[in-house]
Amino acid sequence: MQNLFKFIAVSCLLITQISLAQQNIIPVPVSYESTGSELIVNNNFAISLLTDNDVLQQQVIDFSKDLAALDIDFSDQVSDSASAKGLKIGIHDTIVEELGKEGYQLLVEGEGMVLMANTNAGVFNGLQTIRQLFPVKRTLSSEGEQEPINIETCIIKDYPRFAWRGLMLDVSRHFFTVEEVKAYLDQMAKYKLNVFHWHLTDDEGWRIEIKTFPKLTEVGAWRVERHGRFGSFRASPKKSEKATYGGFYTQEQIKEVIAYAAERNITIVPEIDVPGHSMALLAAYPQLSTKREFKFVNPGAKFSEWYGDGTFKMLIENTLNPADEGVYAFLDMIFGEIADLFPGEYIHMGGDECYHGYWEEDEKVQAFMAKNGINNGDELQSYFVKRVQKIISSKGKKMIGWDEIIEGGLAEGAAVMSWRSMNGGIDAARSGHNVVMTPKMFTYLDYTQGDYSVENKIYSDLSLEKAYSFDPMPNPNLFVDIDPKFILGGQGNLWTEEIPNLSFAFYMTYPRGMALAESLWSSLENKNWENFLTRTAVHLKRFDQQDLNVAKTLYEPRIRVYKEGKKLMCELKNYYSDIEMYYTLNNTYPVRFGTKYTAPFEIPEGDLSLRVQSFRNGEPIERLLQVHRTDLEKRVK
Repeated sequence: MQNLFKFIAVSCLLITQISLAQQNIIPVPVSYESTGSELIVNNNFAISLLTDNDVLQQQVIDFSKDLAALDIDFSDQVSDSASAKGLKIGIHDTIVEELGKEGYQLLVEGEGMVLMANTNAGVFNGLQTIRQLFPVKRTLSSEGEQEPINIETCIIKDYPRFAWRGLMLDVSRHFFTVEEVKAYLDQMAKYKLNVFHWHLTDDEGWRIEIKTFPKLTEVGAWRVERHGRFGSFRASPKKSEKATYGGFYTQEQIKEVIAYAAERNITIVPEIDVPGHSMALLAAYPQLSTKREFKFVNPGAKFSEWYGDGTFKMLIENTLNPADEGVYAFLDMIFGEIADLFPGEYIHMGGDECYHGYWEEDEKVQAFMAKNGINNGDELQSYFVKRVQKIISSKGKKMIGWDEIIEGGLAEGAAVMSWRSMNGGIDAARSGHNVVMTPKMFTYLDYTQGDYSVENKIYSDLSLEKAYSFDPMPNPNLFVDIDPKFILGGQGNLWTEEIPNLSFAFYMTYPRGMALAESLWSSLENKNWENFLTRTAVHLKRFDQQDLNVAKTLYEPRIRVYKEGKKLMCELKNYYSDIEMYYTLNNTYPVRFGTKYTAPFEIPEGDLSLRVQSFRNGEPIERLLQVHRTDLEKRVK
């Protein structure tokens, strides 16, 4: 089978060319060679395994289920008919080094498809590509009969640029059920994302059963219910209020999700966030803090003050006591249960945004620091992190933490997840530590992605274009002293303070998650923003056909306001040449009866709003934007 691929590839070089415009695969493959014909699929498409094992059999079953809406008989029996078409799947007898563990080769001919890989994981990734070659639904003829499916014949060779291609889901701020987590994993897998970072604990909820300490979920998994946005308008709980909002995963449910993820080539990295972000833990066991006073699971109320220089003060203690040996014994038992549950090599210990003020105020902590030659809060946090690293290492796992764990001295063998920028990751890689790049300006999926007039404005912005520009590898011309092997890859992070349900989680994740997937899988040479826009438009239709809520802000008019002398001017932009934008300035609507945008225009004085919307073929393709003149003035740069 290997020789077949070699022969076809060499022959077709004379008659074909690589053309990314002729396919809509995301992430874009290493190579795609069109062979200029079509595979026509009707109602029968046989699937046969050239290499038989239980994992491949299950992958074929899942593949057939996912394409059930096409009404194709994906029989595993190859027909004797000369016209029979199908998919043959196999594992190479001799490893093809170039493909690695997750790569694959796919041949699409008029007679059918052949998918080959070195491993089951490679076959799985190849099946995700085949899914994208098929439509979500069949088209119907004028007589109401199903039309055949036409797939361009091609040769695809594909393998990932980075091994770590992740998404993080925060289930502490809002709880997501087992079925919702599975649905999130399903979409990850379709875009060859292979690491699920599960943020299981924080101030707003403890979400995993720890049998040794049942109060972590009896108390820590529940908070009083509040509505609206997190922050100043959410009140702390009253004494008479019952904590009824939340939930947690039993250990059996955790095992169920781990198995489900593994079937989709996804490794789960659990996060237990310490020593800060521990209010839910301390609500259950307040004796593990310095003050040892009553705590509550935070319902989203304001409990910190942030200052312009990036420093902050916690108004309520949410940190563990690093001078208490009981804390380390407690964590040893927790991480022991975590290590027994999760088969992956990494456990995330958090380590971010840890306020040192309560440590500085505590006499026993200060005495502990003096006794151990610890000079400041950073060194004390480093001491804590190093103790946790030893605990996790003793369980046969590797520790990873947010880039604050570098401060005061990085623990031996620890990996770093660099979120504030890439600088922490660069420093860690220089010291020989593994790094996952996840700088917030490129990867924070809770950030605003559209116009402020309709989006939930939060800490910052992250456009689709910005996400697509992400490259986890520091520029080798600037950082020649970094060995690329220490950059494991990257991931997107979905913090859920303002994301209360799965539908909105999908909206915030995609299509930016697709942009990150391409940045992590595809070679730099094959990345092309304009071509990605074309392919993304096709995938948004696929989401629509599955009735999944995703953002379409890439179609949205981008409003730029500027001054021209004393005139307030407005320029509208759009990524797509076939989209028309209509607007009004006289408080009238709908805007399709307004003015078609052709050039920058003046915003007159008065109590008025700019209304603007995108149209394709006379139909609205995105929501209406409405911005009052006073807000437009604030946008002048």
